[in-house]
Amino acid sequence: MTSKPIVLILLLSIGMFSCTNDQMPTLVELDMELRSLVEQASPEKSWEYYVLPDENDLASIPQDPHNPLTKAKVELGKMLYFDTGLAMDAKKESGKGTYSCATCHVPEAGFKPNNFQGIADGGVAYGVAGEKRAMNTEYKESEIDVQSARPLTMVNVAFVKNTMWNGSFGAGHVNEGTEERWNDESGTARNHMGMSGMETQNIDGLIVHRIRIEKTLLDQLGYTKMFDEAFPEIPESERYTLLTGSFALSAYIRSILSTRAPFQRWLKGDLSALSYQEKKGAILFFGKANCANCHFEPNLGSHEFHALGVKDMYQTLSYNAKPTDKRNLGRGGFTKRDEDMFKFKVPGLYNVGDTHFYFHGASKRSLEDVIKYKALAQSENPEVPQERISTKLVPVTLTSEEVSYLVSFLDKSLRDPDLLRYKPTHVLSGNCFPNNDRQSRIDAGCN
Repeated sequence: MTSKPIVLILLLSIGMFSCTNDQMPTLVELDMELRSLVEQASPEKSWEYYVLPDENDLASIPQDPHNPLTKAKVELGKMLYFDTGLAMDAKKESGKGTYSCATCHVPEAGFKPNNFQGIADGGVAYGVAGEKRAMNTEYKESEIDVQSARPLTMVNVAFVKNTMWNGSFGAGHVNEGTEERWNDESGTARNHMGMSGMETQNIDGLIVHRIRIEKTLLDQLGYTKMFDEAFPEIPESERYTLLTGSFALSAYIRSILSTRAPFQRWLKGDLSALSYQEKKGAILFFGKANCANCHFEPNLGSHEFHALGVKDMYQTLSYNAKPTDKRNLGRGGFTKRDEDMFKFKVPGLYNVGDTHFYFHGASKRSLEDVIKYKALAQSENPEVPQERISTKLVPVTLTSEEVSYLVSFLDKSLRDPDLLRYKPTHVLSGNCFPNNDRQSRIDAGCN
């Protein structure tokens, strides 16, 4: 792709409308200003840097050399991701076969929990899009599978080399030089396998979230043939394992791309894709509001870590969260370095408005609150002194109108409206999904 198409469209727009429509020159000027700011924000100084690959163009999607993407892997991963029939390592009998990866990464909620926390094993109910998920009363709070940091989105994770809020998974990139921390205690011993964050994390994730991948169960559910088609190069004795399960899930997750978001359409030349308000918000995002100082990679996140001083999960309404949890320390909880304490990875922003819980502790409930908090640049967490706050988080004076413009850009321009295209019509177990407990089946209308 070259920059010629969008420039030609802008020039033609100026010529066509400068004499006939008083508003269009203003819109064209906004487009030109936005294009310039986007180019400045890009590490490559090109707006094309932000154009996401098509989800069906597997060769163009970032991937781990250990796990080259294939259609067979993506299709298998999609089924495994949603199938509650694999949830056979639950703590209690009533939890078996009742949850899936999609329980906590809900497509309708931007592939995030639609509540303050996600509960896999030990949870019940669903609601319309996961908002009514609650604890199973047969479980003790200490027994439920729930994390004390809010699960991150699966949208555009193909561009994330080191996963988790603390970036602990993945052998390369920001984790080069942290090898002494790769051990069972930190949960990252598999980094020694040399793979990227997603493939590495998903191996542990299957265990932590009590999902079973082994041939007897795969035979029973009907997945053996799909594993054979996805991994013909792997000997049968090694083909039906946590590793291949991780590879299939990772392939599917890498294909979840927000290519239909209005901002993506604008980048590809459809200048009408963004409204006046959205363009004003985008100009603020890449300009005055300083958002792109941290959110500058293709997914509008980055591999930087910053201390914002927001509240931890235990300081808000939550299950099983404790002040002693090392997740509260962010990057520092992994590296043990003082300079990394309370710093968290910059998350991607596409479909950020699909739920109303923000930051690692789910401490904010609206995009407006998020923007105002960042503009104030003051720690709200008594455990995080102001001197720890990132030097990139500086006070910005924004009018109420400017805040509304930013909300429009974040909520509308960055929202892919059709993430349900990544959801299967059925799973091989025949179970209800993404949850299969009694109340979830009622909520979802399953037989």
